[in-house]
Amino acid sequence: MSTQKTLQLLEQQIENLAQEIAPIANTPAQQARFDVSLFATKGYRLRDYLAEVRQTFAQLKTVVEEKRQAQVAFIAERIVTQITALQRELATQSLRKADKAPVSRSSDNYARLAETQQFERRLIAMIEDRESSLGKLTTFDEQKQVQKELAALEGRLMRCRQALSKIERYIERQEKGF
Repeated sequence: MSTQKTLQLLEQQIENLAQEIAPIANTPAQQARFDVSLFATKGYRLRDYLAEVRQTFAQLKTVVEEKRQAQVAFIAERIVTQITALQRELATQSLRKADKAPVSRSSDNYARLAETQQFERRLIAMIEDRESSLGKLTTFDEQKQVQKELAALEGRLMRCRQALSKIERYIERQEKGF
């Protein structure tokens, strides 16, 4: 497949993604939705992340025109990862209904538990993504960077599981009347 054809297909995929995001593009979230290593955007709306995908695509087109093969491969993989992350975010919107209104942490421990369990699932998915990409990397520097990201994610997962245990113990004590 030619490079131009591949770029056209990628551009079409971005436009399809934009159409899917459109109904909820301006809906704010309580916190950033993606890891900073994936998106530099500090926004809380999906439109901000979509804008970064478009910017990354523009970079890709530039490096393709300049025939810088090493950068083409890196940016192409990054844009595919960004698109995949946005698609996964769209697929989990029904689980994000809790993001629309702030949860009162003191009164609704079950909501805290569900939110933390959801965070745990997202962390596990991110770890699995990084582990699968680790085997595909060819340079030592890239592998080292992904291993750093994995270590950070595993630390976050450990803290998340500790928080889950704490919330579960608190709920258990409440149910027993302590």
